Amino acid sequence: MAVYTHLSAEDLAALIREYDVGELVSAKGIAEGVSNSNWLIETTGKDGGGSRFILTMYERRIDLKELPFFLGLLDHLAARGCPVPRTIHDRRNQAYRMLGEKAVALIEFLPGVSVDHPEAEQARSVGAALAGVHLASADFAATRANGLSLPSWQDLADDCGEAGLASIDSALPRIVRDELAHLQANWPDALPQAVIHADLFPDNVLMLGSEVGGLIDFYFACNDIAAYDLAVTHAAWSFEADGTFRPAIAAALVEGYNAVRPLSAAENAALPLLARGACMRFMMTRAYDWLHTPADALVTRKDPMDFARRLRFYAEQDGAEQGGQAFPLPAEKSDQTA
Repeated sequence: MAVYTHLSAEDLAALIREYDVGELVSAKGIAEGVSNSNWLIETTGKDGGGSRFILTMYERRIDLKELPFFLGLLDHLAARGCPVPRTIHDRRNQAYRMLGEKAVALIEFLPGVSVDHPEAEQARSVGAALAGVHLASADFAATRANGLSLPSWQDLADDCGEAGLASIDSALPRIVRDELAHLQANWPDALPQAVIHADLFPDNVLMLGSEVGGLIDFYFACNDIAAYDLAVTHAAWSFEADGTFRPAIAAALVEGYNAVRPLSAAENAALPLLARGACMRFMMTRAYDWLHTPADALVTRKDPMDFARRLRFYAEQDGAEQGGQAFPLPAEKSDQTA
């Protein structure tokens, strides 16, 4: 259950009255998510026709000083036509309010469902939507550093320790040690940057058939390499649950991205390495959570070795002609240079 703080019906009704959205009709706790409390809110709506929203109470892992960045980004992207939920401002035009020591925000509800086994047309739409976010963020004034970039992966490895990593899998300390050395020596810092989502897994995309209904959960958003965001999404979408690579999904995702924001030859060449970095990021955060999540916690730990296997796949592709099976260059780019 992802509602960590209880709010009474009276508390919720009083809170909703601070917004110009009508009266509270119902509030249902949402089980998804592990960091915040979330409710699906239904109101009478301003015109009596009914409206739905997501109410979020920020419990942990969110620095309140960063909320203006996250919520302002949603409003910025939504105003530019991206499929992103708007922040509902209260009657004093505040994007979030404080309830005691905790912040709460009311977010637009977007229709759609998250898919467990995406089809190629869905992946193509996701690639296009991600590229649209990168373009639309170009004039977003606020900035936020990526707190889970390359230096933090070494910090997480140090926090886990070799013995801790080995307790997960005997091969993990060597994988981490060798891969971190390779990434630190070769990371392509000079590539174009954007505000990136940084966590666009299938459960953070709402699909309406083959179209994207919504991109959600921007609480890892930051300024970083645009192509790294595509690599994160590629690593998250392009594999079966058993680790089998899905080339049609991978190709459609990149094609959709290129249709909106064409990658340069340098970005294309870097994608296998960036995907190795994406796998390292999720492997290390999962390893840390695996070792530090209490046994009686309600959160299900995720296997770090899932991304160790994906990392090995991308390492085999790195340096292959035209990106290998994972990132084949479009025909029109195959004869270009960076």
